[in-house]
Amino acid sequence: MSETFPICTLLTIIVTVVMSLRGFKDEAFTEKLIFDPHPVLVFKEYHRLLTSGLLHLDGMHMFGNMLTLFMFGQSIEAVYGPAVFLFIYLGSILGGSALSLWLHRHHEYRALGASGGACGILFAWILFFPGGGVSMFFIPVSIPGWIYAVGYLAYSFVAMKRGWGNVGHDAHVGGAMIGLSLAAILNPRAVAANPWLFTGMIVLGGLMFLYLWKNPLMLPLKYLLPGTDATPETPERSHGSRPSEAEVDAVLDKVSKRGLQSLNKKEREILQSASKK
Repeated sequence: MSETFPICTLLTIIVTVVMSLRGFKDEAFTEKLIFDPHPVLVFKEYHRLLTSGLLHLDGMHMFGNMLTLFMFGQSIEAVYGPAVFLFIYLGSILGGSALSLWLHRHHEYRALGASGGACGILFAWILFFPGGGVSMFFIPVSIPGWIYAVGYLAYSFVAMKRGWGNVGHDAHVGGAMIGLSLAAILNPRAVAANPWLFTGMIVLGGLMFLYLWKNPLMLPLKYLLPGTDATPETPERSHGSRPSEAEVDAVLDKVSKRGLQSLNKKEREILQSASKK
């Protein structure tokens, strides 16, 4: 298979950087394009599922995603062509956004970034080039691709747990699974040649998806244990006092299961007070 110059990868990076830089300076521009379940579901602004991938939180966020896209996207495009690259990249962005939309359909949630697309390209690359390694300028040795992928998802999980910014970290999971699936469809021989690699990546992504499905707001794990499915009652508290951790957890668990619209006045006050802490 003859290799082609990865012009599509480079153009994708250029367009994303230009759009992100404008978003850094123009809040109104970002507001029209950022991922937000409410305008998507209520006003049918489906473009947000894709355009949110053209924006980033800051320069470091943009650099990380574009570096990942460049390192792995150019190889896919050079060997398989621009159509395959775009199919996997755009499909992964939409897949990541679709997962976020489903997980947060009842929540106030906003996110941006090309993380879903970059992660999809990364996982497709691992399947297409299973023996490949990742060389980075600050690491003197080559890292096996599957180790890099595991570290990428591990970082995403920690970032979700700690709530780092409006970055769409959970889109990493959806993007990875879509990118991997599309790569398997396009090149089934790669799956047959590396069944354990493919199975391992599917299981890893599947476990993270299961966790997000059961716990989209990343609540304490005690609410995932058997016998804790029922929404806990909000403890009473004295007037004017700060809400306790148990109170906040109870309200967040109710939001996770039933949405913000299910909260009563007292529970909304607890949530508002906790946000000011």
